[in-house]
Order: sequence, then structure tokens, then C-alpha cells
Amino acid sequence: MSSLVHGDDGRARCGWVGSDAEYQRYHDEEWGTPLHGDRALFEKMSLEGFQAGLSWITILRKRPRFREVFAGFDPETVAGFGADDVERLMSDAGIIRNRAKILATIGNAALVRDMAGGEFDAFMWSFAPEPRPRPAAFADVPAVTAESTALSKELRKRGFRFVGPTTMYALMQSAGMVDDHIAGCWRALDLSTG
Repeated sequence: MSSLVHGDDGRARCGWVGSDAEYQRYHDEEWGTPLHGDRALFEKMSLEGFQAGLSWITILRKRPRFREVFAGFDPETVAGFGADDVERLMSDAGIIRNRAKILATIGNAALVRDMAGGEFDAFMWSFAPEPRPRPAAFADVPAVTAESTALSKELRKRGFRFVGPTTMYALMQSAGMVDDHIAGCWRALDLSTG
């Protein structure tokens, strides 16, 4: 994979974007932008968990339906889902129909619901590493770090599921806890000056 790709708009972007318009939008508007809020981070954790073993573009294209059937990822509401909801979700072709991931999302929602307001956000962000040198190439971007491993370990200790170190590093990247935009990417330049 090339470290950078150039879009029709002339902008250089991280190579994983390719030529897909939805990926470009996600890269330009969301990926690497600091994300806060218990609900927003619970959604990100849930979708990253559903992504395990699949491509992110699959999740991105299904995200509107995920949001609809998971009540906007409101932890209070999702924590209250019962057996009928699980069966409803298992029959919905608009999402990833994986019973273990659905049950994990419901269980994780209960854990977030039981925290004080803002506690989940503060907890997640407490694992954000200090800024490090910008990756020069895609090959310089890790899949796992000491911080994502520590976050995964602590989440599992608290009872969260589908929160492995690789999944948590992907969350850290997408939620802006780390900035892995490749040197030369227009977002890297934008973030450096903004």
C-alpha cells in the first residue's frame, strides 16, 4: 500500500483511503480528530468491536443502520436490550449479525451506563500517549502499542468485551487519541498548523 494517495481534489491523503469517496470523507472529517463524550466513545468502541475481522469501510457503510438499531448508541437504552432485541438485531441484514458482538455491545453499554457522567470519556483518554513523531510512511504506523495494550487490559479487567489491543489502537487512531496521519497528508499539515 502506498503511504499517500492523491484525490481528484489534488489533496494528498493517507494511503489506506484509496479512491473511495466515503473513506475520503471519513479521513478528512473524522479520523484522527479528537472525539469526546461517553456516548460517542461508546459508539466508537462498539463499531470497532464489530469491525474486528472485517474492513472498516464495511462498518462505515453500515454505520447509519447501526446507529438506528442501537438507539444512537445511548448506553442507557442499549443496556436495557433483552432477548427480543438480540433476535431483532440478529435478523437485521443492515448490520453485522454476530451474536457474540451484539451481546458484547449490550454488556459494554451496561458498564458505561454504570459509570458517572464523563467518567468513561476521562478513563479512555487517560490512556492517550504523549504526542510522538509523525509517521513518515504507512509502514511506520503500529497496529498495537503499549498504551492500547494497557487500555485493553484495563477494559477487560472491568468486564468489557471485544476490546483487544489492536481494536483499541484502531479506536485511539480514529478518536484522535493518537495522530497517525502520514507526513505529507493534507490532514497532517492541517493539524500541524491548526
